Amino acid sequence: MTQPLLSVNASVDYMSRPGAVRDAAFEIYPGEVLGLIGESGSGKSTLALAILRLLDWRGGRLRGSVVFRGANLAGVPERDMRRLRGREISLVQQNPMSSLNPALRLGAQLKEAWCVHEPFSKDDWAVRRRELLRSVSLPEHESFARLYPRQLSIGMAQRVVIAMAILHRPALLIADEPTSALDVITQAEILRLFARLNSELGMAILFISHDLVSVASICQRVAIMHRGEIVETGTTRQVYGSPSHAYTRRLIEALPRPPALLDENVVPL
Repeated sequence: MTQPLLSVNASVDYMSRPGAVRDAAFEIYPGEVLGLIGESGSGKSTLALAILRLLDWRGGRLRGSVVFRGANLAGVPERDMRRLRGREISLVQQNPMSSLNPALRLGAQLKEAWCVHEPFSKDDWAVRRRELLRSVSLPEHESFARLYPRQLSIGMAQRVVIAMAILHRPALLIADEPTSALDVITQAEILRLFARLNSELGMAILFISHDLVSVASICQRVAIMHRGEIVETGTTRQVYGSPSHAYTRRLIEALPRPPALLDENVVPL
């Protein structure tokens, strides 16, 4: 049986909120898309920060284990985590404009992200940048690379952030509410992009959202989070079609369309 790419069994405390996450356990397998569902404040983003060992920035403390490719990241020195972040595990956050530096041109930001983990070669970088922008359906020409973030639509800015996240073809992409700031049409485009990246690159994705329809459209399995605990996990069809936990049942019952629609790959994009 395939070994998990990521295995989490974690609790998180903040000084102002002990037990913000309690014994949250789940696994992600290579090439899998796992949806982490829960309402705002349930601890979803806290888990993302715990995986990346970024809780210190928020004054949080991790207890438990975050095992990635056989190594417990909870005990890895920070210098090694810096080598891993962006190369092996990447993050796409909710608001693309807060993820991009408003003072730098797009090309400079992409190049900077490349040079963190790769020796710079002008020719190699030129080829990689064109491939990268093409892979997320952005213009490849130099004039686009010279734009500033403020000159982009929200949807294009999110594509740039995704491009930066997949620059080094990480094994795991954490997408934290990546479509909640977008209009419905752009949401669908970004979801199609995630599905294609998963299919073409074999990239595992932890897709964090409170939007059950978006999760159902691309995730093979889901984990339901409620008040700091994961209360149910299973395949998308199992959880949406026959939820076992009372909170999950309330979520499914709140869907505007019946869960009978949730067939193979659930909601067609």
